[in-house]
Amino acid sequence: MMKFSRSIGVAGLALGIIASALGQKPPLTLDDFFNAVVIRAVRIGPDGHAVVIETSRADWTANRFRSDLWLYRDGGGGRLVALTESGHDSAPEWSPDGRWIAFLSDRPPTSPPAEETSSDDKEKKEIAQLYVIPADGGEAFPVTSGKEEVHAFAWTPDSCMLYFATRTPWPKEKEEAYKKEWQDVNQFRESERGDQISAVAVAGATGCRWSDRTGAWPIWPVEVRVKELAVSPDQSRLAISTESRSEREEDREPYGLSIAALPEGPVRPLIHTQGTAENIHWSLDNHNIFFSYSHGTPVGPYEDPQARIYSVEVGGGKPLRWARDFAGSVEGFAVTSDGGLLVSARLGTEVQPYFQTNADGDFTKKPGWPGTYEHLSAARQSPRVAFVFSSLERPAEVYLADGPDQMEQANPITAFNKLLAERGLPQGKPYRWTADDGSPVEGMLIYPPGKFEAQHLPVFVLIHGGPEDADGNHFEADWYQWAALAATDGWLVFEPNYRGSVGYGDAFALAIIPHIVSRPGKDILEGVDALVKDGIADPDRLTVGGYSYGGYMTNWLITQTNRFKAAVTGAGAVEHVANWGNDDTTYDDAYFLGGAPWEAESNYNAEAALWQMEKVTTPTHIVGGSEDIRVYVGEDYLLERALHARGIPTSLLIFPAEGHSLAKNPWHGKIKVREELKWLDKYGGKK
Repeated sequence: MMKFSRSIGVAGLALGIIASALGQKPPLTLDDFFNAVVIRAVRIGPDGHAVVIETSRADWTANRFRSDLWLYRDGGGGRLVALTESGHDSAPEWSPDGRWIAFLSDRPPTSPPAEETSSDDKEKKEIAQLYVIPADGGEAFPVTSGKEEVHAFAWTPDSCMLYFATRTPWPKEKEEAYKKEWQDVNQFRESERGDQISAVAVAGATGCRWSDRTGAWPIWPVEVRVKELAVSPDQSRLAISTESRSEREEDREPYGLSIAALPEGPVRPLIHTQGTAENIHWSLDNHNIFFSYSHGTPVGPYEDPQARIYSVEVGGGKPLRWARDFAGSVEGFAVTSDGGLLVSARLGTEVQPYFQTNADGDFTKKPGWPGTYEHLSAARQSPRVAFVFSSLERPAEVYLADGPDQMEQANPITAFNKLLAERGLPQGKPYRWTADDGSPVEGMLIYPPGKFEAQHLPVFVLIHGGPEDADGNHFEADWYQWAALAATDGWLVFEPNYRGSVGYGDAFALAIIPHIVSRPGKDILEGVDALVKDGIADPDRLTVGGYSYGGYMTNWLITQTNRFKAAVTGAGAVEHVANWGNDDTTYDDAYFLGGAPWEAESNYNAEAALWQMEKVTTPTHIVGGSEDIRVYVGEDYLLERALHARGIPTSLLIFPAEGHSLAKNPWHGKIKVREELKWLDKYGGKK
């Protein structure tokens, strides 16, 4: 405990002074780490000479994360300026003519909507509305108002209108009657509503195809929730992807793609999918819609393999999978000015850029730095592309390249994380071992600064969530992925990409069914065995931890072995029946376990850590969000109660008003990691 406290206080300052005197970079501190800027979105302008960027960072005074928009222009040597300053702005999108930028904002309005008159309404939290700001300077102005949040929108190609989706609004009289009847009672399912798609004209726009309307007006009711909208380049059709009204994954009915004739014509279904079609884009010739999909074949049975790219003809037909022989996972894509697809895709521990020109071909890897490419954005009228890049020793920044073939020559256009780049960041490398069934497994080793490839080190096994995720050559600084901070504190961080991880083929990703913790648990323990055998890990100083699915795995592993001296876990289930009934991914839970609880009782019991709690000796630190429904917060209480009943040292932190992502108050994530590091130091035997 004391060592960690000193490393971020006086001793940390002293070390920084000594390091500076020796020409070395000072060490990373807890404050440095949690002042990192996260880049949420990148959108390059139509002509390729401007980029709008969304960032998130902690506002420690306001106890919230602020979301800001920035604008880069490359004239005069390049200049980055704050586009908005409310701290409440997100999801920027350029108008096709480059004159405007639309975005969502839950900033307090300058005046409430006219219909909002009751004191109860005024006490409600601010909700996201649609704003527009001139790209060449000026003030942002709202183009929507009301009590329902805007959660999807799309420009028309003439840059004169925006289509947008909200929950179906109720008239004031209906709302008042409902409140009078039900007071504060929550009708769990009956109160759910579908969506309404509306349109709004942008004041000041010129050259409009439909110029006879002003303001906003409703058009199409939708029985489910709209996920995304996209208007065809010829402005004749609107593509609509949908999900469940509640956003819970309980059955397959709500999902699909539909097409609406514009400006206000009929809506027809295009395909019914087994999961959500995301990142929808039109082809330049108006004939196809591209989309990302993570649930196997869109019109086939539900699966949960790696993410893929599909296209579907708008006239109907079977979706086509692009790069069908690619073994990795598609992380994102953009349609380039020549109609091709620029893709970021994971193979093993690297996420690299690829290109594909047609569905019959395969991905062609583009030259790129070792590391992780994400948030790809391609200009409509230029070959230029913008993206975010990071690696273990290069914190994330935005880069601008002259084309997909020039990504190695791209220039950074931001320095959001300059402070982190000036710190002594840990080095790392991939590590491979063989599982008991002969399968190759891979992970990452993140070494304490100055101890790259040293032997006999104390080890912290940090297990990623998902399980459809993977660790690799990237930089991340937050409460979920804190390997750099743990390594700076003296731990060799081992990040195993166990069975169920992506980047290693669909068979590898699906190999955990229905052994959702026991199979990946073997992979992880065999990785630890290999590290000990190779002399890298000290067998007497082993610790383990993870959050979400990493919490599942941590909870399981402490019932399978006593080798770990300390464990830190969060939002992880210890049984699967109550969790199936309380979380928002019920269908996925049942898929991985082979059915509903009454259909696969033996699997639910066999994979539950709760039934083996009598074996646990590991001191365990637990965290959870009080409002978490992704992994029912009751699982955290259940684990704490079981360990307390057995006399095992344990501590439980519950973060108020937080869901699964701990996105409300930055202090919660910082306190989480601060206390987890203290726990590892106290019980892990690192000294």
